[in-house]
Amino acid sequence: MYHQLAWSYDLVAYIVSLGKWTRWVAASYDYLDQQPVLELGFGTGQLQCDLLEQGFAVFGVDESDQMAKHAKKRLDQAGAQSNIVRALSQNLPFPADFFGSVVSTFPAEYIYADETISEMKRVLIPGGRAVICPVAWITGRSVLQNMAAGLFRITRQSPTMHELLSGPVKLYFERLSAHGFDASYDLVPVEASQVLVILARKVKEARIHFLN
Repeated sequence: MYHQLAWSYDLVAYIVSLGKWTRWVAASYDYLDQQPVLELGFGTGQLQCDLLEQGFAVFGVDESDQMAKHAKKRLDQAGAQSNIVRALSQNLPFPADFFGSVVSTFPAEYIYADETISEMKRVLIPGGRAVICPVAWITGRSVLQNMAAGLFRITRQSPTMHELLSGPVKLYFERLSAHGFDASYDLVPVEASQVLVILARKVKEARIHFLN
């Protein structure tokens, strides 16, 4: 999906989310309170275009050459300035204390790596915030919505909130805190679905705001 099949990414995302994908991604917007913004894993460039349209100064990194080509084409068609580069999130090609916000929507496992967390901290200004949307749930009760939600559970693309908060998310919060982030989370309702938004503020003394 990130390489040879990158051309199908937007279509697959639209189908599996029952048309909610762009609104799930948009759940991150209200939390980007400082600029410039760095997107980790820009994919096909949808968020890049959206943020540029809203007046954000935005940059992006992605490892995939195929995704970079799709994103560049989308940005060119929109007449938008491209500030995207091919790079790893574990080794960002930007100076320290440069970005006001870092955002990543539905990223792969690299987002949980200590190297990625360390790089996010390095490039963020003091008080800057990382905004991560790792998962969404379809909560509607129509036949199609139940089928989609069931498929997400079977494929482990959408574990239950209890599974997340007692496992991966709790561990992620501990790693964020160890690297100097004040971590919390929010649940954003999006038309018969919910998006989990993880918020991590770069601070001198880190705390975890975690609800058991």
